[in-house]
Amino acid sequence: MAGFNASGEDAKLLLSTAWLFKVATHRLFSIVKQMPILPASDIGWKSTFYKIVYDVIPNRRYSYGAITLVRSIYESCRQLGVDFKSVELSDWLMFQQSEKEYPPRSITLKSPSEVEVTVFSYSRESTRIALRVSTSGAYRRLFEAILRWRQPCMPRIYVKSWNVRSGRLYVRGELQVAIPTDFYYKHMARASANNGKLYAGVDVNVDRISLVIVDGDGRLRDVYTFWFEEASRKGCSRRKARSIIGMRVHEMLEYAYHHGVKTLFLENPEVLGKLKLLWIRIGDRGHENYNYRVSVFRSSVIEMIALKAPLYSINVKYVDPKGTTSSREHNEIMVKHRLDRHTASAYLIALKGLEQP
Repeated sequence: MAGFNASGEDAKLLLSTAWLFKVATHRLFSIVKQMPILPASDIGWKSTFYKIVYDVIPNRRYSYGAITLVRSIYESCRQLGVDFKSVELSDWLMFQQSEKEYPPRSITLKSPSEVEVTVFSYSRESTRIALRVSTSGAYRRLFEAILRWRQPCMPRIYVKSWNVRSGRLYVRGELQVAIPTDFYYKHMARASANNGKLYAGVDVNVDRISLVIVDGDGRLRDVYTFWFEEASRKGCSRRKARSIIGMRVHEMLEYAYHHGVKTLFLENPEVLGKLKLLWIRIGDRGHENYNYRVSVFRSSVIEMIALKAPLYSINVKYVDPKGTTSSREHNEIMVKHRLDRHTASAYLIALKGLEQP
């Protein structure tokens, strides 16, 4: 990701393009909900809905980007067993192209600090503008690698906020780039090799990550808890919370790497996703924010850990979460090893992982 700021006419064009993309997406979303039968293939979706979207935002790549976005929501609902017609789009402003190409034609990375973007006025007249983008050290190296190796990618412009000062419009946003995971791991790796022989179980909760390291026979070697209480408090913005949790995830993975962990066991996020829907449907709320704090939150952190682990040459495997938080075996582990319930869950996850073929 790379941040940018724009003002004046450039800010107006970015905002109008994002609004046109949003209008096109909402129109398509509404039409798709009313259709009894939908195309089965990506080509079918594009050929069926292209004109509808293009009439709003007359750019082929942005039109396909909107279609891809709606189709991905539809496919996710199918896999999770959620009624697609009950889903609503969240409040966002962005635009994207779905083609993976180099160089991307509509949102073109010219250098690690500059991007050229095709934008539209509210009258739908197009032009190109250049934006200065700001990247951190690691992401700057990644952008340099994309340019050096001519890596095809799918870019997106995300508008985070806008305001008016002294009659002048200002926009703050991000350039986001989707690339293959193997390219990402190759150029962002923090450890070139891992000679560890130990295993670890991880339990994620709303305010901590509990890590338990074991050997191949399941003997307890080490325990450590990585706290992020401030990220789960009300008033903490989503961006700040994600940044805090991201730092704890890297600290946890670095700790595991330096303590000989080669394989990390996590609860299966697909199963947690199904449990999430079950909790929401039966209305089981132990806290006013139960659904967000427990179901969505835990799954998102687990997915973050799984994404970052290969950067440390740590393998990731999943276990069924059933019984890892409440069972006779869980209680016995707490008593025998004098562990709190979250650390005991991490230990049980590690043991279940070792039992897998």
